Amino acid sequence: MGGKNPYLKPFEFELPTSGYTVRFIHGSEEQVVTVDPAKIPYGRDGLPGSLLDIALAHDVAIDHACGGVLACSTCHVKVKRGGESCNAASEAENDKLDEAPGVTPNSRLACHTVPNGNCKELIVEVPTWNRNLVREVHH
Repeated sequence: MGGKNPYLKPFEFELPTSGYTVRFIHGSEEQVVTVDPAKIPYGRDGLPGSLLDIALAHDVAIDHACGGVLACSTCHVKVKRGGESCNAASEAENDKLDEAPGVTPNSRLACHTVPNGNCKELIVEVPTWNRNLVREVHH
């Protein structure tokens, strides 16, 4: 799917000006991704520079049934470190998070969480129960 949700007002966020890393943790696996601000947006799913945009560009598996337009809660992640460098959750994001299982105070939707690069290493947990182990091959 991908694109913008026409029913939501535009979101405010600050794109990074310098590089940083994101450590994605899913179960016992970890993947460290270096973010290059010059390459943002990496793809078309989620806000430009969002955790979903970054993850998909680096083959980190995060489900996103709605294509990253804030119409579901399947891209639920937990920002373990560096959350202060991300845009604030909107009311619409918080409403969708209410539908996600296992929500914690550091839960976010990856499609609308945009780090500004002020934290040099974010740590993001992708809940193992939130991963679709049967999926189509990336094309």
